[in-house]
Amino acid sequence: MNTLTLEMATRITQCAMAVGAEIKSAPLTVAVLDAGGHLISLQRQDGASLLRPQIAIGKAWGAVALGKGSRFIAADAQKRPAFIGAVNNLADGNLVPAPGGVLIRDAQGEVIGAVGITGDTSDIDEQCAISAIESIGFKADAGVAA
Repeated sequence: MNTLTLEMATRITQCAMAVGAEIKSAPLTVAVLDAGGHLISLQRQDGASLLRPQIAIGKAWGAVALGKGSRFIAADAQKRPAFIGAVNNLADGNLVPAPGGVLIRDAQGEVIGAVGITGDTSDIDEQCAISAIESIGFKADAGVAA
């Protein structure tokens, strides 16, 4: 199992923001957590609104906590709102069930962390996360059916 380092987390953040700039996204906030849900890196672009850090962390934390990308969690929230509501209650409201929280898997498929991005549409947030994770050689798991 690989360990997600500060250097890797910073590279992921920088790449995500570069992808966002390339596609002319709204200002992004990027959070990178380790496999235990601990924050490694958090960056907020100029112009990002006040709650964006908490949202980015919530997307990534939910992915790590439930072991699936936040797109899958969002779909689950549509199908089983009472369950996801109860889980969010257990999580002290820290779960954000919207696309943009993507698990980081190593070459063996082990979860080594997650990226949470917010600022634009959830689809664009997720696209930036996937591109950033893959750019440093890890597998992005957004909860999209293969």
